[in-house]
Amino acid sequence: MNLIGEHTDYNDGYVLPFALPHRLAAAVAPRADTLLSVATLGSDGRIQQAEPIEIAALHPGSPSGWAAYPAGVAWALRDQGIDKGADLVIAGDVPTGAGLSSSAALECAVTLALLGAAGHPEPDEHDRPHIARLAQRAENEFVGVPTGALDQTASMCCVAGNVLFLDVRSGAAEQVPFDLERAGLRILVIDTRVKHAHSESGYGDRRRGTEKAAALLGIDALRDIPPEGLPEALTTLPEDLAPLVRHVVTENARVLDVVTLLKQDDIANIGPLLDASHTSMRDDYRISTPELDLAVDTARSAGALGARMTGGGFGGSAIALVPSNEQQAVEKAVTAAFDDAGFRRPRLFTGVPSAGAGRDTT
Repeated sequence: MNLIGEHTDYNDGYVLPFALPHRLAAAVAPRADTLLSVATLGSDGRIQQAEPIEIAALHPGSPSGWAAYPAGVAWALRDQGIDKGADLVIAGDVPTGAGLSSSAALECAVTLALLGAAGHPEPDEHDRPHIARLAQRAENEFVGVPTGALDQTASMCCVAGNVLFLDVRSGAAEQVPFDLERAGLRILVIDTRVKHAHSESGYGDRRRGTEKAAALLGIDALRDIPPEGLPEALTTLPEDLAPLVRHVVTENARVLDVVTLLKQDDIANIGPLLDASHTSMRDDYRISTPELDLAVDTARSAGALGARMTGGGFGGSAIALVPSNEQQAVEKAVTAAFDDAGFRRPRLFTGVPSAGAGRDTT
């Protein structure tokens, strides 16, 4: 889950995620051949089995569907000289379609599993960013989804009780304490249970738009525009690109401001920055939905200190920073608002900053 810093990762900017306590597990057994066999175990006990495939035969686009994610990992590892066969069984409780990086959780779990099956030790903190990049490559080049590095890096590198301050360009990462309990606060996650059909195409359109804007401005990435240089940059851009640039530049600044407040142990005052982030995504990046806007607006009016949509947009989840003693009231208000609007009831839970991916050999 990203506390703040949306659509900045593929613009070489800053992000501030934390890992959730939900887990996806990939059980693995080595094979004597070079086949990859993948199955999923559903919450109803049903097993869904993909057709075993020769690792040497893997290529982008085949297989497709859900099996593309673990197959993409095997494909990326093959290029690293790791091509041993394995049987995988995958199960977990990470919500899918909620904008909470379920695909990254899958990719990172499978990467650790296949590395383990090939005899590699559990990676240390220095190896983990490299593994995150392998998982990202699987999603970008094999599955064909143009995500940035945020999701996989968070899944691999987050530490319990902290948010991960990541400079995507340099790869520099810092664990920033995020002690919500001591501050008397909680992060309420509001999964709208809505995923709009144009989410992937809309994400790609915006990424291409920011890349085009950077090219027109003669810079490597929008990260290179300082806040004070934004007004001049906007005057040189076409009308359709200027709002995208304004969001990325101001969002990077908001990430830095939130980090400053957290280091001052002032969590409560990040609320207005969360609000500003949502407004920017709604009005400039145009990736919000009626359900997300209703969740955010209702949470604020019911006592949240700040709220924003999180993730790629076009559905998924919002987060709200709420005083612990107000959480129940905020939850009731959001549920009632969705009922009154005729929307599907949202899924609500507390976002607890947790440890990222690990290996269990017991």
